[in-house]
Amino acid sequence: MPARSVTVAVLRAGVAATTFLTRVPLGARLDVRALDVARGAALFPVVGAGIGAAVGLVGVGLHHLVPPLVAATIAVAVEIVLTGGIHLDALADAADGLGAGSRERALEVMREPSIGAFGAAALVLVLLARTAAVAALIVGPRAVFPLLAAYAAGRAAPLALALALPYARETAGSGRVLANGGRVAQLIGLALAAAVAAAAARLEGAAAIGGAASAAALVGWAAWRKIRGVTGDVLGASVEIATTLALVAALIAR
Repeated sequence: MPARSVTVAVLRAGVAATTFLTRVPLGARLDVRALDVARGAALFPVVGAGIGAAVGLVGVGLHHLVPPLVAATIAVAVEIVLTGGIHLDALADAADGLGAGSRERALEVMREPSIGAFGAAALVLVLLARTAAVAALIVGPRAVFPLLAAYAAGRAAPLALALALPYARETAGSGRVLANGGRVAQLIGLALAAAVAAAAARLEGAAAIGGAASAAALVGWAAWRKIRGVTGDVLGASVEIATTLALVAALIAR
């Protein structure tokens, strides 16, 4: 492939990864396709690191002016604005679905727009744990770097699940592109997440990878047990749970 074509492919993959994981309008004038998203999976951890850096900079910048918990709350709110809360919505849907009775009912519940008790509880617990972890991390040394590592690790979780489990729906969905995407890109993404986390925060980064891996395993086990695979909601839920556990693990390792 000519060098210019490679450059264009990498650029499109980067734009696809950014628009798939955030609400940053980089793809407004670019026709991003499924192939671009599949290739962009390799860059998910890089996008995650960027989100983590933004959260960390906001938190660190504010905690000298307001109490750490207030600073962390604002920082997490900035994250939600950047991502559009797309994975929080997926978390709520997946929690409600995986808490349903049968496989068919679980897949049906994930399609419903309303939020049930399991979904609401999952949102509250994840956001509380994440905000508390961020509040504790932003007052420490090199505060931004553990956040960068944890958010990079969190965005690797759906890559691991997409590699390990089949897509559970027969019809198309938001997660099919990733679940049926290029295995090479997913493996590169996992390796890149580990490299970014370790380089950014060393011991805390390694702990963040361990926390994210534990979360991915837990979500994967629950999804396989209930629906014998993954959906877009399950992949999105893995991002939220893995990021939160990665932050908690980084805090423990500090």
